[in-house]
Amino acid sequence: MFRGATPEAIGRNSLTNAPLRTLRLAAVNIDGVLLNDTFSPVLHQLVTEWGGTYTAELEQRLLSQTQARAARVLAEATGSTATEQEVTQAYFAARERYVRTHPVRLLDGAVPLLERLRSLGLELICYGGLEAGHFRRHLGPEASRFTAPGYICTNDFRPGIREIVEDFFALRRDQVLFIDDAASFAARARALDIPFIGHPSAYEHGFQPRLMRAAGVRHVVGSLDEIDEALVRKVDQEAADGTVWRDAGRAAAEEVGA
Repeated sequence: MFRGATPEAIGRNSLTNAPLRTLRLAAVNIDGVLLNDTFSPVLHQLVTEWGGTYTAELEQRLLSQTQARAARVLAEATGSTATEQEVTQAYFAARERYVRTHPVRLLDGAVPLLERLRSLGLELICYGGLEAGHFRRHLGPEASRFTAPGYICTNDFRPGIREIVEDFFALRRDQVLFIDDAASFAARARALDIPFIGHPSAYEHGFQPRLMRAAGVRHVVGSLDEIDEALVRKVDQEAADGTVWRDAGRAAAEEVGA
């Protein structure tokens, strides 16, 4: 079978075909990972237009929250007397205007990423804070790559990590890899000792890359192409060894002191 192949080539082939040790499911966030970030720019716009100051602490409190909670935080930060419903309506109206000039699109590398995860034997689930129609509309035929139910709306139980792992799939926490763009989500993954890869937004007024490093995330990528087979296998090994968040405290301390 390997006639004429070098020992190095044989080793590489064996690695590629080897099954993952621990991971069984990849849970991939929709907005900010598979689709471009259309949330941070609108939040920044509303906060500044309503007289608030958009800070790292505020961004941390706004992202990966239920719509109701985010509305309360936004109103509090800007001194607005608007109700939760009014703030939510204002936000989605602003987002609708924003996407007219910044259309929702699949990010570069999104489809190859899904193909890689599938080729490694992982089941796939997509999740996010909007209804399933958002998933079907923007993923189109790529939606068929995901395991039933395909998409999970987590707005009512943010961030949704425990629910996805235990309630929807009945897996152990070390068997599910989450890929998300929010540092607050990462902090919860750390608290639950969940395998995690961060893909923070590069929005110019945002703070997610720094906040994610401060949360102790070991694997932070700037593009989806960086989530290659080698990285997934590394996280799989860490999950097997129980070391996914081993150096989280030291990493966070170093980031704060930087």
